[in-house]
Amino acid sequence: MVTLKSRGERASDRTMTLRTTAKGIFLDTLRHLSIDEAMRTRVRCEGEKLHVGGFTYALRDFDRVIVIAIGKAAATMWDALRPQVEPALRRGQPIEAIVVGATAPQEKDDRVQFFPGSHPLPSQTSVDAAEAVLKLLGSCDDGCLVFFLISGGASAMIEKALDGDILLEETAQFYRALVHSGLPITQMNALRKHFSQVKGGRLAVAAQGATQCTLLISDVPESALHVVGSGPSLPDPSTTEDCRRIIDADLEDLNFSGKLLAFFRNPALEETPKAEHPAFGKASWLSLLSSDDFCRIAGEIGARLGFHVVVDNHCDDWDYRDAAVYLLDRLQGISELHSKVCLLSAGEVSVRLGTAHGVGGRNLQFVLECSRLIHARNLKAAVLSGGSDGVDGNSPAAGAVGDETTWARAASKSLDIRAALDQFDSFPIFSALDDAIITGPTGNNVRDLRILLSSE
Repeated sequence: MVTLKSRGERASDRTMTLRTTAKGIFLDTLRHLSIDEAMRTRVRCEGEKLHVGGFTYALRDFDRVIVIAIGKAAATMWDALRPQVEPALRRGQPIEAIVVGATAPQEKDDRVQFFPGSHPLPSQTSVDAAEAVLKLLGSCDDGCLVFFLISGGASAMIEKALDGDILLEETAQFYRALVHSGLPITQMNALRKHFSQVKGGRLAVAAQGATQCTLLISDVPESALHVVGSGPSLPDPSTTEDCRRIIDADLEDLNFSGKLLAFFRNPALEETPKAEHPAFGKASWLSLLSSDDFCRIAGEIGARLGFHVVVDNHCDDWDYRDAAVYLLDRLQGISELHSKVCLLSAGEVSVRLGTAHGVGGRNLQFVLECSRLIHARNLKAAVLSGGSDGVDGNSPAAGAVGDETTWARAASKSLDIRAALDQFDSFPIFSALDDAIITGPTGNNVRDLRILLSSE
C-alpha cells in the first residue's frame, strides 16, 4: 500500500524550495493517478450489459467469466473491476480469477487464486502461476468471457520457457542479462515473447474460442501496447528474425549462455501469433491509464502552482546521461522565456550496468547525474525522477530529488557523487541527504516521471 511520503521531511525542509515543490508535485500526482477512477470511467454496468470503452458485453449470455490479472497493478485492477462486473452477472453465474501481482487483493475471495509476483527476475512462483493460468484458460470454450488485466512487471511474474529443457535458473539468468543490458523495453520484450509459453499473444491462443477483453495499465509508449507485460494477450508484431538481429547487435552486452543463443538462433524457433490469428477474432483491448495521464495530472498540479508547464518525452529510452543533458538544456532554454518553469518527461531512461554495482535504479542514477550537471553549470534548478510503481531498481526508493545544493551537501558528509555514479550506487547518497522518495509499492505502474523545475 502506498504511503506517499518522501523520506525525511524535516522541519527545516518545509519551506517551499524547488526541491520540496518537486516532491509535492510527484506525490500529489501519484495520489490522483487512480486505477479505480479510470475503471469507473471506462467500465460501467447498465443492467445485464457491461460497457468497456466502445465495446459492450452481455455477461449473462456467457456460461463463465474468467479474469486473469498480472502485473504490479494486478490486485488493484481486480479490486476495481469486480464491483463493475458482479451486478451484470445472473444469479449463480461463476466468475473465476487468477491474480499475480505485487500485492494481494483487498478482500479474501474463494473465487480468486493469488500468486505473489516475482520481480524483476522470475521465480518458481512465476512458473506455478503460468501453469495455473494455462490450465484455467485451457478449459475455456466459446461460452467463456475472459478479461485480461495486464500491467507492467507482468513479464517476470508469470513465466514458463517455451523450451522445456531450459531450467528456472537459466530463465532467471536470461532475465538478469536483459535487465542489465540497457536495451530498450521494446527489444527486451521481443526476446521475452519468443522465449515464453505465456507471452506475445500466447495466452490469447490458450483461450482460443473465448471472447476476450484486455484492459491495460500501460508502462510503455501508447503506440506499443503489445509491449506491456510482454503482451500476453495481444498480437505480437515482433518476429524471430527481429530477435536474432537484436542478439547479433548486442551480443557482448547481453551475455547470453550458449544454450540461450542456440535457442534463439534455431531456424525452427516458433513464431508468436500475429494479428490475423483466429485467437484474436473475438478480442478487444483498451488502455485505462498511461504515462500520458501521469504527465497530464502532474502538469495540472504544476500549472496551479504558477509554473509554465512543458511536456517533452523525446528522451524516452535514451541513456540516462544523454537524457540528463537534453532535459537540462531544455529547462535552461525555456527558462529564458518564462520565470517559473515545470518541465515534465515521462518514460524510462536506460542504465547499462556492469557486473558489479551498488544500490540504486535508473531514476536515482538520473537524478544524481543531473545534480552533477547542475553543480557544473552553476544552475538553480530542482530535478526529480520517480517510478509510478514505487520501486526503483534494487533500492527501497521510488526515486529521488536533487538541486543546486545536492553536491555541496553530499561533500559536507564526505559523500562522493562521482564515485557513486561510477559504481551505480546512488541510493546511499540520497538516503544520507534525506532526498530519497520512498512510497512503497503503489499498486500502479505507468512508467517513470521526471520533473525539472526552475524559478527566478
